[in-house]
Amino acid sequence: MTLLALLKYPQIDPVMFQIGALKIRWYGMAYLTAFVLAYFLLGRMSKKGLLRISQDALSDLVGWLALGVVAGGRAGYWIFYHKYDPTQPEPWWEPIAIWRGGMSFHGGLTGVLLVLWIWCRHRKAPVLNVADCLALVTPIGLFLGRIANFINGELVGRESNVPWAMIFPGYPTPRHPSQIYEAILEGPALMAVVWAIKTWKNRRDGQIAASFIITYAIFRFLVEFTREPDPQLGYIAFGWLTMGQLLSAAIGLVGIFWWWWLGRRPPGPTLAVS
Repeated sequence: MTLLALLKYPQIDPVMFQIGALKIRWYGMAYLTAFVLAYFLLGRMSKKGLLRISQDALSDLVGWLALGVVAGGRAGYWIFYHKYDPTQPEPWWEPIAIWRGGMSFHGGLTGVLLVLWIWCRHRKAPVLNVADCLALVTPIGLFLGRIANFINGELVGRESNVPWAMIFPGYPTPRHPSQIYEAILEGPALMAVVWAIKTWKNRRDGQIAASFIITYAIFRFLVEFTREPDPQLGYIAFGWLTMGQLLSAAIGLVGIFWWWWLGRRPPGPTLAVS
């Protein structure tokens, strides 16, 4: 047994702090912090002209994006991951009970893209430019979210004897800390890729966002080999393909097609919107 396994998982209370009956959880704080940081960074991009919308338009957009993330993430979980158990009836409000956990990145991404398209058409904003700037800051939120997963002791890895394996609550054997792998890959590694794409001279609007989708899909597909399949689903196909890998492969193909389609378009910025 490894040293870290002997030390076990450093259990941290999922509740960050409590005020009366109100419990502030690390997971919720991760989302809140991500949106605050994103708003600040996008505001700087707007002032420098990289993000071609005004500060007032940005304030409106962030509210829409928050709705897209939460609604899409929860809907994605219920469509792709939730498995109804007729022996344990659920209250009618369970599908919207985000405080009970259960969010899907792929659903959240879909929700954000849908909301972004609607908002940009309504405000006559440059959708590809806005998508690019969102891709530049989103890895921060993904990093914080995966750290919160680790604190919650959820989405644990598969059994392993690597030197850094840990024993998570409810699991008797050492396992990969797959949440940390995802935090590193979906955070700093993914950010390095999208910011590198930003420096390309012949880049088209939208290609940063496309590279975000492609790179995330690759990272997520690979890290799923170290992550325990969702117990309610298990393996989807071939005895090794998980739901996360299936969805990642799907969005990866969309990202590749999007990159190819954008490369055929002539370059040219659109005007800022107030």
